[in-house]
Parts: sequence; structure tokens; C-alpha cells
Amino acid sequence: MGMYAGAAERRALKVTVADQVAEVTLLGPGKHNAMGPDFWRELPEVFGELDADPEVRAVVIAGSGPNFSVGLDIPDMRSLFDVVLGDRALAAARTDLHREIVRMQASINAVADCRKPVIAAVHGVCYGGGVDLIAAADIRYACADARFSVRETKIAIVADVGALQRLPAIIGDGHVRELALTGRDIDAARAQSIGLVNDVHPDQRSTLRAARATAREVAGNPPLVVQGVKEVLGRPRAALVDEGLRYVAAWNAAFLPSEDLSEALRALDAGRPARFTGQ
Repeated sequence: MGMYAGAAERRALKVTVADQVAEVTLLGPGKHNAMGPDFWRELPEVFGELDADPEVRAVVIAGSGPNFSVGLDIPDMRSLFDVVLGDRALAAARTDLHREIVRMQASINAVADCRKPVIAAVHGVCYGGGVDLIAAADIRYACADARFSVRETKIAIVADVGALQRLPAIIGDGHVRELALTGRDIDAARAQSIGLVNDVHPDQRSTLRAARATAREVAGNPPLVVQGVKEVLGRPRAALVDEGLRYVAAWNAAFLPSEDLSEALRALDAGRPARFTGQ
């Protein structure tokens, strides 16, 4: 595959293109492809370029190293929490938090809004923001070792960049509630049984091979018809997703700052279970 334009400047994503299929790989295997500032900046740039490129007809997204993604890079994004926790009573800090949530939502929206179908190939851990990302894809394949979690609940955060808005149409309301209220892990077999992933494959290589094969099959169809199918399927829930994203951004700007969030961050630093008090 050939490297895509702008690759030298990118740190969080690698893009290659061959045979009308783009492959976007999450980088940072040493940190399990945690989603830091570079990721949130680069994702909409990359998918905007792929959307506009007439030579690209389908996109595969995958992770490098042993995991797809552990989600938000809390150490690198710590300032997002520290500012609002340090001066939680002031409107300016909450306004900044709201602006950042909306910006991160727009990054994931770029995947969902890309006119080219997106196929996710998931292996290893797919937590938090990883689930938000694959929920914005059109098709999801998983390796047998994959594990999924709407993890934000475990760290005193209402998931706010798309999972709660998109998953009901994918897996149904009851399954979303179960995952989001518990924050529990589910394995690939369970993910397939509830419809989170289309198929499960034995290993990372076969999962990626299946995603590429589907992308090539999609790319072989009339491109405007493919884009039309994606547009028509997405239209009925577009307004609901948009409304839900706006609501959760406002909710978290108001209620995210809490003693429970501070405790979750302290517990992460200390490597111990958090003790939540509802404060």
C-alpha cells in the first residue's frame, strides 16, 4: 500500500491507500493506542481528506500493536480535567470543557460522516473512546481475543463522544444500558451475539484480512450508489444522534466536575480501586 499525503506530519494515525481502499491505523502501541491530543486533531483531518478523495471508495480502520485502543489518553489529556476540577465553580472553566467535548465529538463525527463506508477491524482491548470510534464505523469485525467496554462509567464520566448516541441503533437499548451502567468488559463472542460486531475471526491477521476483503468488495460497487446507501441508512437517526451529542456535552459541562471524578483520577494514579461517594 502507498503512504497517504501528509503522513510525515502525523503522529497518531497512519494512512495507506491501495486499490481504492484506504487503511487508517491507530499509532502508539506502547500506550495501547491511547487517544491523546494528536489523535483528536488528526482524525477529522484524515477522514475529511478521505471523504474528498475520489480515488478512495472504502476505508478500513485498525489498531497497531497488541490492542485496538484503550480509549482516552488520560495522562496526556489530564489538563482537561484539572482545569475544571481545580476551579469547578467558574463558568469559564465549564465553557472551556464544553468546547473541548464538542471538538472531540466532531472528531468522531468525521468518521460517521465520511461518505465512504468504514470497516473497523478490532483486536485486543477496545475501551471507552475505542467503542465510540467503532460505533461510528459502518461495519465491525473482531478478533477472537477482542474485549469491549463502555469504560467511562468506571472513571466517573458519562460517555460523551458518540457511543451512547450510536449504539442503540446497533445493539439495542437494553444492551447499551447494560454496558454503560456497569462499565463491564464483554468478549468478542458476546459482542457478536448482541450485534456489536458482524463477525469474529480467529486472530488479528484474519480479522484485518476480512475487513480488507469487505472494503474491496464495497469499492467494486458504483461509488455514488454506495454513498447513497450510506446516506439513506444514516438519515433516520442523524437528528437523534446530533441532539444526543448536544445534550451530553451540556450535561458533562455542568456535572462532570465532581469529587467522584477526582477520586477516579487519584485511584488511577495509585493503581487502586476507586471509592465513589456520589459527591
